[in-house]
This record gives sequence, structure tokens and C-alpha cells, in this order.
Amino acid sequence: MSRLDRLFEEFDGADCALITSDINRRYFTGMKSSAGVVLAFPDKAYLLIDFRYIEKARATVKDAEVIEAKKLYPQLMELLTKHGAKSMAIESETMTVKELNAYEHFYTSIDIIHNDSLSNAISNLRTVKDESEIECIQKAQEIAEKALEEVKGFIKVGVTEREIALELNRHMFAYGAEDLSFDTIVLSGANTSMPHGVPSDKKVENGEFVLIDFGAVYNGYHSDMTRTLCVGEPSEEMKKVYNIVLNAQLAGIEAAKAGILGCDLDKVSRDIIEQAGYGSCFGHSLGHGVGMEIHEKPNASPNYKAPLNEGAVVTVEPGIYIEGKFGVRIEDFVILTENGCKNLTKSAKNLISL
Repeated sequence: MSRLDRLFEEFDGADCALITSDINRRYFTGMKSSAGVVLAFPDKAYLLIDFRYIEKARATVKDAEVIEAKKLYPQLMELLTKHGAKSMAIESETMTVKELNAYEHFYTSIDIIHNDSLSNAISNLRTVKDESEIECIQKAQEIAEKALEEVKGFIKVGVTEREIALELNRHMFAYGAEDLSFDTIVLSGANTSMPHGVPSDKKVENGEFVLIDFGAVYNGYHSDMTRTLCVGEPSEEMKKVYNIVLNAQLAGIEAAKAGILGCDLDKVSRDIIEQAGYGSCFGHSLGHGVGMEIHEKPNASPNYKAPLNEGAVVTVEPGIYIEGKFGVRIEDFVILTENGCKNLTKSAKNLISL
């Protein structure tokens, strides 16, 4: 069963679905491009895409008929009329008001459904990763971890955060990354207390933590990991905080399984940090879904009251951030199974002194 077939098992809120976002278009057709729309009916789907991509689309797309888009709005109307459609759902999370106004202007006879029903259905489908998706995610993670191993020898006193980030990025691309999962984060010393700081020209000094949060994209799928290393010998306080975060992370991974509420998984790790007296220093959620986007459903956060699905890929990334001093975050990501989880991250987590 194709993903488009599965969409209409999940969604029945309109006669057809219009998919316009780049990521969801790629999810359903396998075609990477910055243009094109998918018009999907329960019995057939169409990809309308312009001349720039038409040759690639005809060679790539298998689950939708490929049509060269010359006059998009009339061509879509022909297909709506052909299938007798009276209503069409759109992606409420990604379509702009300007785009919605244009569709409503051209299709006055069609009821355009712009509630969250289609976006929610697609999100639910994407939450559960199939075998081919897991293979891509694992490959992305392998690329990232190989790059990290190469860069460990580069990290030393005197190199800047920016230089480390550039070297890490270079290795990820050299090992086959299609793109970076996000702008690589490399922080050192007091900068590590900023969870999403930006690499600067600050030079690494002896006895400092270096926090590295990064990932690679392979065939559209992201990896995500964080490691906190030390250059030279860490202080006793640094060791103490690192071990608290590590214990919280290991407990989170141990508790992660299909069916657990996102808020309950977050609580497992958060309780350990709070009991150690650092609750106010852990201000973000424990984790988030990863796939074709670096942040997608489901979440392991205090406000996520829904159960986590079997087959979802979720990060486990507790942290402690002491303003003006240092921060520690350790992040793996796992695929949830009925009885537990499989950790997709293989890189060592013991405190490494470079």
C-alpha cells in the first residue's frame, strides 16, 4: 500500500487532498523539488510540476501520475471536475493566507477545507516510520557519527567554535550528507550554558566543556545528536553535573517505549535532574520526533499528553545549563518499540577528556 493510499485510510474529511508543502510532497512521491503540487483522490493521485523538474519527476515518481504544470489552476480544475470532487482539503499548517485566497478565488464551486484535519492526518502518518525511513535515518546518523570521530582529533586548545563547526560540517558532506539537519551548534566554556547558542570566534581553553549539537540529512531524513566533551581535565563540579545529565538520559532511554505519554517520559529524566537540585537549569523538553523534519511529532515534553506511537523516532536529550559557567547536554535518538526502544545512536557517552 502506498503512502497516498494510507493517507485516505487516515483521512476522510474531503473528496480530495491538495498537498503543496515541499516536505510532504517529497514524502508522498519521493520527488525532491521546490515546486509542484499533489492532488490526491482516494482512487488516484497526480503530481503537477513545471518544466524544470518534469524529466526527473517522470523518472522518479511511481505512485502518482505526473503532469507538466503549464496553467496550474485550470489543470487542477479539470481534475477536480473529472473526479466529481465537491470538496478539497489543504495543508493548514503550511499554506499561506495568500495561497489560500488564490485557491478560494479560482475554485468558488469547491468547498476548500482549511481546518487541521489533513495536516493532522499527514502528521500521524509521518510519525510512524517504515523500514525504508529507518534505513535512511540510520544512514544519516552513521554519517554524523563518523564525522564526529574525525573531528575529535581537531578539537584542542586554541581552535575556535566556528572552526570546529566548519570542520564537522565538511566531514559530514564528505561522508555523503545531502544537507545538514540544522545549523551545527558548537559552544565552549561559558557559552555552553546557552542551549541553542551560535558558534563564535571564541577559542577553546583548557579545562572547558565543548558542546556539539549536530546532524546530517540522508535522502531527506535527519539525524540529531549532542555530545559534551572536555578539553583537558574537568573540574569536580563539571564531572558531577555531567553524571547527573548522563543518568537522567539513561533513565529516559530505559523508560522509552510505545504507549508512554510524552509528558511521562519527560518526567522520568526531569525528576532526576530536579532531585539533584538543578531543576531550574533544565528549561527545555526532553525530546522531539525526528524524520523528514528535525522537529516533528511526537514530543516528549511536559505538555504532550498523548501516547508515543510504536515506530516513532524520538530524541532523549536532557541538559543542565548553569548561566555564566557551563552547560551539559547529551542526546541520542531512539525508535520506539512495543516493549522498549532501539537506540539509533552508537557514539560513546562517557565523559571524554581530549
